[in-house]
Amino acid sequence: MQKLQDFLESKEHLFKSGGKLEVFYPIYEMIDTFVFTPSDVAKGSVHVRDAIDLKRTMITVVVALLPCILMALYNTGYQANKVIASMVTTPTGWRSDIMLTLGLAYNPANIISNFVHGALYFFPIFLVTQVAGGLCEVIFSTIRKHEINEGFLVTGMLYPLTLPATIPLWQVAVGIIFGVVIGKEVFGGTGKNFLNPALTARAFLYFAYPAQISGDAVWTAVDGYTGATALGQAALGGVESISFSMMDSFIGLVPGSMGETSTLAALIGAAVLIASGIGSWRIIVSVFLSAIVFSALLNTAGSETNMMFSMTPAWHLVTGGLAFGAVFMATDPVSASMTNLGHWWYGALIGFMTILVRVINPAFPEGIMLAILFANCFAPLIDNFVVQGNIKRRATRVKA
Repeated sequence: MQKLQDFLESKEHLFKSGGKLEVFYPIYEMIDTFVFTPSDVAKGSVHVRDAIDLKRTMITVVVALLPCILMALYNTGYQANKVIASMVTTPTGWRSDIMLTLGLAYNPANIISNFVHGALYFFPIFLVTQVAGGLCEVIFSTIRKHEINEGFLVTGMLYPLTLPATIPLWQVAVGIIFGVVIGKEVFGGTGKNFLNPALTARAFLYFAYPAQISGDAVWTAVDGYTGATALGQAALGGVESISFSMMDSFIGLVPGSMGETSTLAALIGAAVLIASGIGSWRIIVSVFLSAIVFSALLNTAGSETNMMFSMTPAWHLVTGGLAFGAVFMATDPVSASMTNLGHWWYGALIGFMTILVRVINPAFPEGIMLAILFANCFAPLIDNFVVQGNIKRRATRVKA
């Protein structure tokens, strides 16, 4: 590693102002700071020094995402293997060739088979996301002569986890390009976007290509197979029609977006984010509390025509992407509310809107995506009310 560092330092003059490769300085700086801790530090007594910088913050979020990533690999393969094992013929294609080469059968009881089969769907989507989205970051940084920061590291990890395994790879690329360019770069880049880029990308795909990201035919990675998620089943026949146990839903052994099915994995990630001080526990708790209270009220009211009213708060918490969104999307420090009191109102708005969309509009059984984007738009207004309220209270105390 020391030799690599010495090599990078010896070539630094080529990329600095006046060097032959000046235009590529953002790429050089990205490689240097990603691998090594920057040697430049702020001077003077007015600066606050902290061991947590942007790179370490983003890496911590990625560590918190590891349980969801592992669950995405396992459950994607498990759901596919379970269906294939019951079929007379086995699938064909490059994934089947790899499974055959490795000597793996489509056996849902085989942990390795589940992980490998899931990886054959997850990693192509992940790699396309990194290449397409990362290229956009490089282009904008080069044009603006800004450094390439680690903000996309988390966006590029969150986005694949919100997608179904069957989505075409070209749509993955189009979606992340839209999310990075329209959701972040047009506003100035990392730290200046008011919408969550990963959710912006997914929302674009949902409205641009709904057939590939919604419905019953996209959640299990087997051609021609249709199977509804727990929320989809509840929307049609009520909570009694859900064919999965609540424990399976909590663990994540159900069809759905690759990384959003496991409430357990999301809670483990929440513990990491809260313990490290990176994720706001106020936002997470308020999202859950608001969802519980509002869903309980609707469940008590009941409905003879809308089956989603039968969903209890417990079922809402363990189905869909509520837990994943509350932990990893709602707590985005850039697009979320920034004041402590604002965290409570911001999270409460997300929980309320999630249940409102899920229950009142059963044609769209999942609501966390739109709820968070809606709350992103109101986050500055919430903070403004909180700040103005504090100013008025202080002015009153001064007068007294």
